[in-house]
Amino acid sequence: MIHLTRLNSKALVLNSDLIKFIEQSPDTTVTLITGEKLVVLEKPGEVLARIIEFRRSLLQGFPLDWNTSTVQALVARSPEPITDEPKR
Repeated sequence: MIHLTRLNSKALVLNSDLIKFIEQSPDTTVTLITGEKLVVLEKPGEVLARIIEFRRSLLQGFPLDWNTSTVQALVARSPEPITDEPKR
């Protein structure tokens, strides 16, 4: 999730996975995969920097070598059992 600002200076938290594209004409418009458009104060480069920062924060601590033993070690350290069944 990234923090952005609407044109009326109201804060907005956006799931960056939903962004289809970002354009500037002249205001920055973020188009989501749903077709919804959001106009924000931040420039496209700043939005992109926030997306990169957010995704880096998610990947910190994950090893680059994703093999079976690595995944098994992460599952073993998980506080909750990992199953294919949905949580109730």
